[in-house]
Amino acid sequence: MELGLVAAFLGGALALLSPCGALLLPAFFAATTGTSTRLLLNGGVFFVGLSLTLVPLGLGVAAVGSLVTTHRDALILVAGWLVIVFGALQVLGIGFDASRLLPGARTVQGAAGRRTGLVRALLLGTVSGVAGFCSGPILGAVLTLAATQESPLLAGTMLAVYGAGMVVPLLVIAASWNRLGPRGRARLRGRAWQVGPLRLHSTSVVTGLLLIAVGILFLRTNGLASLPGLLPADLVTRAQTGLLSLARAVPETVVIITLAAVALVVWFALDRRAARARAAATEDPVDAAAEDQAP
Repeated sequence: MELGLVAAFLGGALALLSPCGALLLPAFFAATTGTSTRLLLNGGVFFVGLSLTLVPLGLGVAAVGSLVTTHRDALILVAGWLVIVFGALQVLGIGFDASRLLPGARTVQGAAGRRTGLVRALLLGTVSGVAGFCSGPILGAVLTLAATQESPLLAGTMLAVYGAGMVVPLLVIAASWNRLGPRGRARLRGRAWQVGPLRLHSTSVVTGLLLIAVGILFLRTNGLASLPGLLPADLVTRAQTGLLSLARAVPETVVIITLAAVALVVWFALDRRAARARAAATEDPVDAAAEDQAP
């Protein structure tokens, strides 16, 4: 399951950076201009919008997958080969727009362009997880993996992690866009080249190869069941036991007060940083010109 979550997160990140996903950046930047606090707030609302679409999709495919749990071997075989096929489609730049499967997705997408602020971020999130011709195979592969999970909760978690894979890089890019410069932005967009009738893209090729590798591993490890965890089981057990003991020893009031204090400190630091940025942006241009002309 851990590797599945890692693959879902990377899939979300690479879906964002794909040629189709890159079209989302200007709309998101327009909705999040301002302070770092506003960027984080809009990013959180955007993730909520993603989850409203993606998590029900994960729950739905898990419910379908649970109908054939008695034929687990056949389900794993079909799912593994589907992931490989989706990976091959991604490498070749052959995709599909999954938003066509959702009634009203186009209407919501059009409404997002007419809104502002948090409403715009929410509407963008609801359609961004499934929109995009070239990122369709990525979502298809993640949904295929989710269909093989033991419970709908795990499947929904995998789709939420896929959404987080889109949001985290989006916030990082939005926060550092002006510092990247033209060369950094060009590298972020990747590189495209022509191979006969096919137009390949570096991000799509990397994503497709990742999906193919996950599909092969999925087939060879009985649906990742025989794959060892990323952390030793005894270490995870000790960590869980220690956290439970600590939670019982610390009063809830202390935890709440501590979290509130941390939140206030973070807010104060971000607000001061934003104030300095606004002060620098509103510097008197006459004084600045006088300083430049001074001997």
